Amino acid sequence: MSDPQPPSAVLIVDGDILSRHALADYLRHCGYSVVEAAHTDEALIALGDEALKVDVILCDVGAVGTRSAFELSSWVRANRPELEVRLAGTTSNAANEAAELCESGPNLARPYDPQSVVDYINRLRAGRSPRGT
Repeated sequence: MSDPQPPSAVLIVDGDILSRHALADYLRHCGYSVVEAAHTDEALIALGDEALKVDVILCDVGAVGTRSAFELSSWVRANRPELEVRLAGTTSNAANEAAELCESGPNLARPYDPQSVVDYINRLRAGRSPRGT
């Protein structure tokens, strides 16, 4: 029997403090390590910390900062390709722009259904090889 995979670390980027905190609390309750960022600039600072191990970035498509959510997603794909990036939103314009960055567009609708988020992250983890292999 192999050792269980450690909980994923999730970076949540969302300017809506109530949504961000509720989702973060729920994910922590489910065993995830969670880092919160109110905007893309905070997310980039967190991603620059080599001691911080993040597996999944969940970013509101409306996130603000020096870079848009789409620009953050592009930066991550170019500079940290090992990370999973998922954009969450509901507007059709955001879905169209996100579809250009990832073949399936936004995968999660707001307001977040916490169990759907946990199920989705678990599917992401199951679909890729463990770190370092």
